[in-house]
Amino acid sequence: MEESRRPEKINVRVLRQDGPGQPSYWERHQVPYEENMNVISVLQKIAAHAATVEGKSVPPVAWDCGCLEEVCGSCTMVINGRVRQSCSALVDRLLDDGCSEIELRPMTKFPVVRDLMVDRSRLFRGLQRVSAWVPVDTYGDLGPGPRMQRKQQEQAYPLSECMSCGCCMEACPQYQKVEVYRRPGETDEQFEERKKEAFDQNFIGAAVISQAVLFNNHPVGSALEDERMEALTGPGGIQVCGNSQNCVSVCPKNIPLTTSIGRAGRAATIYSFKKLFNS
Repeated sequence: MEESRRPEKINVRVLRQDGPGQPSYWERHQVPYEENMNVISVLQKIAAHAATVEGKSVPPVAWDCGCLEEVCGSCTMVINGRVRQSCSALVDRLLDDGCSEIELRPMTKFPVVRDLMVDRSRLFRGLQRVSAWVPVDTYGDLGPGPRMQRKQQEQAYPLSECMSCGCCMEACPQYQKVEVYRRPGETDEQFEERKKEAFDQNFIGAAVISQAVLFNNHPVGSALEDERMEALTGPGGIQVCGNSQNCVSVCPKNIPLTTSIGRAGRAATIYSFKKLFNS
């Protein structure tokens, strides 16, 4: 859309929810157009003038963000039907795509905390489950670690860019929403244990699989390879993947997720055979 044809005001349609388990409802807002705005800028303007297009005063829309430069991954939401980062979703480009309004929804695969803010703890539980870290037993100076070959570095670097944003989970048909609510009289420990059990029975998702591949191919991280493969071949593991390849098409970092899943699948087959014959 040409500069002279930019609208004076931007129409925004937001799917809101007052709290976990509460019914959702649509709300319309208008904000003045400015050049080089992103969706976060739009939400900030809505917060500064918390009123609908009808003039009704409402609480500011809640959303999550941190870095504002596509690094933290916390501002993920569904924008005009596509899951993406709201910090890098530029209003000018959305208008160039021919949209008459900007539609904002929370991700559908994670429980809503409020409005556009969701609880991604299931994703982080998946990273815990596959031990997505390099193990160390001291913070002292151990000197230089094992050297990585250039080919290993080239394979590892794209995987290390994952920011746990959840885009790949949102687009995945195998990744189903799991909501766990606190029962009356339940302690914090009991509630957290039930959540872990519920999370661990469902598909862990492409991001977690890719991080397991990253650390299994690290010279030091490979010390926990068997633990990661046990998680990847257990309930909700890599065997659940239906190879829809939606994940790689929505990843904001262009991480080769399907390549990681293929590598993890081969490793899982080898691990399963070794486990069978060793037993």
